[in-house]
Amino acid sequence: MSPTPAPLQSQTEYTSTLVNRLWSYCELLRHSGVSTLDYVEQLTYLLFLKMADEKTNRPARFQRRSTGVERIVPEGKDWPSLMTRSAEPLIEQYEHILWELGQRPGTMLGEVFLKAQNKIHEPAVLERLIKDLIGKYTWNREDIDLKGDAYEGLLQRGAEDRKTGAGQYFTPRPLIDAMVDCLEPQLGESITDPACGTGGFLIAAYAYLVEHYESELFSDAGRRLQTGAITGYELVRETARLALMNMLLHGIGSSEGKPLITVQDSLAKSPIVFHDIVLANPPFGVGSVTGEAYGARSDFWATTTNKQLNFVQHIYTLLKTNGRAAVVLPDNVLFEGGAGAEIRRKLLDTCNVHTLLRLPTGIFYAGGVKANVLFFDRPGPRHDGSPATKQLWVYDFRTDQRFTLKQRPLKREHLDDFVKAYKSGNGDHQNRIASAHFKPYSYEELIKRDKVNLDLTVLQDSKAGCSSIASPDVIAQEIVDDLTDALAEFTIVAEALKAARRTANPGDEGDDAA
Repeated sequence: MSPTPAPLQSQTEYTSTLVNRLWSYCELLRHSGVSTLDYVEQLTYLLFLKMADEKTNRPARFQRRSTGVERIVPEGKDWPSLMTRSAEPLIEQYEHILWELGQRPGTMLGEVFLKAQNKIHEPAVLERLIKDLIGKYTWNREDIDLKGDAYEGLLQRGAEDRKTGAGQYFTPRPLIDAMVDCLEPQLGESITDPACGTGGFLIAAYAYLVEHYESELFSDAGRRLQTGAITGYELVRETARLALMNMLLHGIGSSEGKPLITVQDSLAKSPIVFHDIVLANPPFGVGSVTGEAYGARSDFWATTTNKQLNFVQHIYTLLKTNGRAAVVLPDNVLFEGGAGAEIRRKLLDTCNVHTLLRLPTGIFYAGGVKANVLFFDRPGPRHDGSPATKQLWVYDFRTDQRFTLKQRPLKREHLDDFVKAYKSGNGDHQNRIASAHFKPYSYEELIKRDKVNLDLTVLQDSKAGCSSIASPDVIAQEIVDDLTDALAEFTIVAEALKAARRTANPGDEGDDAA
């Protein structure tokens, strides 16, 4: 039976349906002793194998656009080798694939499957997952090339599950895209994320370069995209594994090439490689892996256990001369005293801190998160002793804004006005055009503020501080949406239970006919 193709008119809705169906099967697997986290891990292995097979077999007109290796997974250790087996031989082949692919040290594919183990030991459960829930469908539209949207959808669905806490700091894709559009990466530049998570910033930067420099992808600079021009660092090995899969499925790197994600604590030591662009949404929390301050970093301006303040310092050290950065930061980084004040003062003096985007609540999976995007450049040495920052432009996208994850999710077009304002100076930040939402503060104004407080406002809240509270009709609609989603998931689980019973007892229709 041929895989079901995605309807051309609604790829997004189709992908969402597939992802929700896979996620709902998780509820059924719990009865087989498979935890939610184990299920997501196994699902990422299987979906990666399936999508790698689709990438290998896509039409030639799309393959010539790729600069990476077309066959990601070796023949005989791939998705077709699973589809031809059943029962115990299927379990044996799956475990053989996981072990074999993990025996490729120093490669992206080897890092993806390093120490991978099978957690689904019921042959019938694994076979249904492979042949019915994944194998029946085509996960990518051939007319738009392979983009890994289904895989990203799975990662996002996992992030929505608050029980796992996986999405506490999952960065919304529209925000990522807007940040990349503002920085305008150039082919030949080195791009990194020191806290890359599942690789969202890196993939968006690559997509921007492919869109703007498609005809130059086979140049020397274009080929470097596959060998180290785009790299990331991640503390948690399991998350780094997801990032590597995500990058391979989006055409970044090659399965036999060196891993483009390094598993390490970025804050633990000074960098030895420097970059033109840094994009990041650092994790919240304090200290290092051991919870201690990074006092050993001689290149830091101040010692603190505040992880975000340490990342600000680290990102500065990562930048080449004339490098630029865009970083998502919580409000406390803007006003915390002590080391925070010293770091902000040094940042204003040493870097051109030119733009602050105040973000609304309701766009992150952790409720009530108040965050911002800080944009700054690292200029060359100044011999006159003047500060690098001349003006900090603040764009207020928070006041009187209300977003929710379902009823009114953030979309890229919501950030169009900010991106337009960001670029209004045509490369000269001091010549930007001010507006009701966009206002400059001079260096002199900033440095005189108590504790160099950058918690700046532009608009006055028209609702006297209540703009973050949704209206009753919005709250009611959110409840309806949640209940509708829950009913849809229960329906899928019920269908899966019926199918499992029929598999175990052929000919037994039970109450199906009732």
